[in-house]
Amino acid sequence: MTIDYQKDGAIATIRLNRPEKMNALTLAMYDELGRAFAEANRDDEINVVVLTGAGERAFSVGADLTESIPALAEGRFDISHWDPAHLKVEGFYKPVIAAIRGLCIGGGFEIMLATDIRIAARDAQFQLPEPQHGFVPAGGTLVRLVRQIGYAHAMELMLTGERFSAPDLLARGVVNRVVEAADVEPVAFELADRIARLSPGAVQTIKEAALTLQHLPLNDAFAREAVLGQRTFESEDARRGLAAFANRGKSA
Repeated sequence: MTIDYQKDGAIATIRLNRPEKMNALTLAMYDELGRAFAEANRDDEINVVVLTGAGERAFSVGADLTESIPALAEGRFDISHWDPAHLKVEGFYKPVIAAIRGLCIGGGFEIMLATDIRIAARDAQFQLPEPQHGFVPAGGTLVRLVRQIGYAHAMELMLTGERFSAPDLLARGVVNRVVEAADVEPVAFELADRIARLSPGAVQTIKEAALTLQHLPLNDAFAREAVLGQRTFESEDARRGLAAFANRGKSA
């Protein structure tokens, strides 16, 4: 298997496992990655996903230039076939944390943008080289990047095709933390464990709101926010949490 899926308590780890090719994604790997995300999503015991790449040379250098890119160029299938791998799907509200070492290029960069929290090694390198080759990063980047960071920063990353450092992307708001390479996965799993201990319903509702409210007119967004908020207030998690808080107050 070139996509490894492991479950440890409430945390699922998805690992791109083709280190000898810097985790370049074959057609089969795109399918496997989509299935791994779907498995994590339907498993009620999983609260958080950690996504990473095998080895230290690369998170992923994107689609395999000997197979995946030619298949697209020859029209053998549409890029939307990869939507599950790029999390361009409705209803995936479990948080995903990316642990990034080495190169994060092209399709690898695009998959990173589908995650919610990104931990990068200090020496990691990032690039969207697609315009150098006559095409565009259409695995979610054209939609996501300008929504996730400032317009001017997004346009520089997409239009120049240049390579950027992890500190560059930290300053631009693409990654959350920059740490030493040896600390990338420990920090990612520490965050995953912290989030996994929180109310799954509350955490997933926060992500649902972040992904679904921003395109709505303001009044409609506020109305939908109220619905989502009320759903959590009436949940069993909220009842337990409020009861625990009340009991702490009585014992103080």
